[in-house]
Amino acid sequence: MPELFSSHIIVVLIVGAILFFGWKQLPDMARSVGKSLRIFKTEMKGMSDDDKARDATKAEPKAIEQKAEPAPVPPIAADSAEPETSKPSAE
Repeated sequence: MPELFSSHIIVVLIVGAILFFGWKQLPDMARSVGKSLRIFKTEMKGMSDDDKARDATKAEPKAIEQKAEPAPVPPIAADSAEPETSKPSAE
């Protein structure tokens, strides 16, 4: 069985691409593919940075909540309590 991508098949594919797309369009297409790959790589890196930032944000509030404890409430003495005032009823 012959090799799938032997040298003569690659040459035929290159000549076919030149004839089909034209000599001028091939460098432009290669430049476009390069820009697209660069943008894709940048976006993938940005997504991983966003994931790290989101994970750091999720971990931070837990640490803050654990540090914050409510202040103790002093007991109320029975003789210092003020009598309740009755609210006038709306009749």
